[in-house]
Amino acid sequence: MVGRISLLAGLAAAGVAHVLPRTPTASEWAWLVGCLLAVSLFVVAMSAAALSMVSLPVSAFREWSRLRLPLIRGRACLGLLGPLWATALGLAWVCLHIDHRLSDSLSVEDEDKVSRVVLRIATLPRELPGSRRFEAEVLESKPEGIPRRVLVAWHGADYAGPYRQPSAGADAFPELVPGQVWRMSLNLRRPHGASNPHGFDYEGHVFAQGLRAVGSVRGTPRFMRDEPWTGLAVMAERVRHFVREAMKPYVQGSRYGAVLLALAIGDQAGVPPEDWTVFNRTSITHLISISGSHITMIAALGGLATLWLWKRLAWRGRMLAERVPAQVAACVAALAVAWLYCLLAGWGVPARRTFLMLSVLAAAHLGRLPLGPSRVLLLAAAAVVALDPWALMASGFWLSFGAVAVLLASGHWLGTHAPGHVVPARVRFLRGLKGACRLQLVVTVGLMPVLATLFNEISIVSPLANAYAIPVISLVVTPLSLLLAAVSAVPGLEWLASAISGLAHEALRFMMVPTHWLASQGAASLDAAAAPWWTLLLALSGMAAALLPRGLPLRWSGWLLVLPALLWRPERPPEGAWDMVALDVGQGAAVLVLTAGHALLFDTGIRHSPVSDAASRSIVPLLRAKGVKRLDVLVVSHADIDHVGGLRSVLESRSVGQSYSSFDTVAYLKREAALLGVPGNLPPLPQALSRCHEGVKWAVDGVAFEFVWPLKSSPPVGVGSQSKLRNAQSCVLLIRGRHHSALLTGDIAAAQEGELVRRGFGPVDVVAAAHHGSRSSSADVFVNHAAAGHVIAQAGRWNRYGHPHPAVQRRWQRAGAQFWRTDLHGAIMVQSRADGLEVESHREARPRHWSLDSASAP
Repeated sequence: MVGRISLLAGLAAAGVAHVLPRTPTASEWAWLVGCLLAVSLFVVAMSAAALSMVSLPVSAFREWSRLRLPLIRGRACLGLLGPLWATALGLAWVCLHIDHRLSDSLSVEDEDKVSRVVLRIATLPRELPGSRRFEAEVLESKPEGIPRRVLVAWHGADYAGPYRQPSAGADAFPELVPGQVWRMSLNLRRPHGASNPHGFDYEGHVFAQGLRAVGSVRGTPRFMRDEPWTGLAVMAERVRHFVREAMKPYVQGSRYGAVLLALAIGDQAGVPPEDWTVFNRTSITHLISISGSHITMIAALGGLATLWLWKRLAWRGRMLAERVPAQVAACVAALAVAWLYCLLAGWGVPARRTFLMLSVLAAAHLGRLPLGPSRVLLLAAAAVVALDPWALMASGFWLSFGAVAVLLASGHWLGTHAPGHVVPARVRFLRGLKGACRLQLVVTVGLMPVLATLFNEISIVSPLANAYAIPVISLVVTPLSLLLAAVSAVPGLEWLASAISGLAHEALRFMMVPTHWLASQGAASLDAAAAPWWTLLLALSGMAAALLPRGLPLRWSGWLLVLPALLWRPERPPEGAWDMVALDVGQGAAVLVLTAGHALLFDTGIRHSPVSDAASRSIVPLLRAKGVKRLDVLVVSHADIDHVGGLRSVLESRSVGQSYSSFDTVAYLKREAALLGVPGNLPPLPQALSRCHEGVKWAVDGVAFEFVWPLKSSPPVGVGSQSKLRNAQSCVLLIRGRHHSALLTGDIAAAQEGELVRRGFGPVDVVAAAHHGSRSSSADVFVNHAAAGHVIAQAGRWNRYGHPHPAVQRRWQRAGAQFWRTDLHGAIMVQSRADGLEVESHREARPRHWSLDSASAP
């Protein structure tokens, strides 16, 4: 028990290290070690004093003390000091690695500049339409000081725009193979991503991968040499590359060919986003990636085959089983097969977890060590974190270990049928299906608190979908994918590879028919608002109690403790108050306003590509975490792509009551659908669509909303009109609560600002800087009239427009305003209450050691 508690303490400390704003200094480490030594000496002294006070006869005490006293004293000290020192070691181990990684960073002087480097391709390149991405090891650099490992993005010659796929010429890339050495000119930048509440932390993700700079290729790279035998990692990635090239002729053009590649070598780049949506809503994503169940199955097949052969083969007149026991050979073979498959899969967190867990089980079996499930799980988790301290930052770590823990716990009481007679095949099938559904239901319910915390979404159809998807993918599709990978590389077996590919694809296509139907149901998944940390601890405690063996009283009442985490609703502002979040959506705009019972979204961010936009990345996750199931009002200021780009995703994810815009929304959606290649496929429209203009006003929950621009007499703006005209007719919304006011300005220029001043809109407390802080806006007369205490400029880092302009920032600051920038500060959160106006940035509210570089001034 002491060992397990110590492992838990060490893992908890390792997790805490990842959320520290900075690592401890040398003096702080010295103080911590000194305190640990002092506490250790005190515990040893107290245990010795306590045992010396035991009253026994002299002769008996001497004999007892000689045999038992040292053992009892050691156990007492270990029980007290073991978890304490494990905590310190876990913290120190992770912080040591963090400091080492932070020291390998791109200098400020070299950022956003072209550097000449010689690099070696280290990973399997991701083949995206019009671009290639891969991790590389920097061998030489000019200037010096470039990080050792960088992420390289090699784009095609022509940019297709946010709506069109790249042309055929954009894919004219040379063959990129792991181990190749290239000379390139890279425009290097420190990793930077959007910083929003409950959003994906891109900077933390790339930091965990050891990537300390991101480089875009400039000019024409030059191939220098090939180094295929540099190391085991490069060799494994090279094998993955050749397997992918061999499988391509048999999977390209197939609807689910990319899934076959993902199951064989873990290459998920080709799986389209719409498929990921289906997988997520039905919670079968873990089956599409190479999961622990796949690795265990392949290892078991290898072990069973070795066991069967080992008992039947002989060498030099002696059976192999006489030289080495067949079970030992089977264990070694199973581990070898698992290790090779993990390398082929890319050695991700689930693969490492499964291999280390199998290693612990094999060692316990061969050494006749009685290890229980909890010991196996904790030893495997400790080994994973020791080899990769950043594994704790991956959601797959928590989900994989959590799923195995739930299955092991439930396995003690689910039991099996003990038939007393021959059972028909139909009955056995129904029993198996019932058991699979029951196990999946237990896993789904058991992981609900973790899923709600990580993704703010829970799949309701998961037990049913997994009941048929697990056997089809694990027992049919995955083995066939691996067989295809092996056969496709053998000359002369093209006919067999084609047959295997067709069989695997048809099995997968047949399975996806009911899966698409389940995902299309409105109740396929439920949103779970972000809950406080204590609700997660309460839910995990209740889940642990509910999974105790049958027969214990009130065991099922533990599930009641899970409900607070699932049914939590975030606190809304009181009557007359409001909350505002100006999201970090890059070079775009999106502002969420919440009152006591209503939600308003002003602008929807930018569209990046035909399959990606700021709404799906940042806005929808925030709405889900805030518990916003319906938008009462949606305002799209004008038809520029950096303000309207996420409109389609917003409408597909949330119902909208009333929408306002300065253009024809339906006409825009039809035009966009045609550009996306889905003409006539419109998202659900708002219940009411209106044009914004001066004089339109409404009030809810004690907060008044009023459009102060454009003028009612202004003609509607067409979606294809000039950008300056669209900007000039942007919707401008004035928000007045009982205590404070805010002005959302869109992209109006100085001329429109002057007209607003003449009409007397101000003063206001918070202003969204017009046109992202462009120098064509925020004129002196407007700045002085607004007299704002806080100004927010929503802009993208390193944007080509130079937003916000330094002169605009100085102008607002001279007027007494605090100037916030989403490119530096992340999302800006504003709370209007009776006791004052509170404004803070997401980066300041959630500081992390890996984001310090990204938050520094350019």
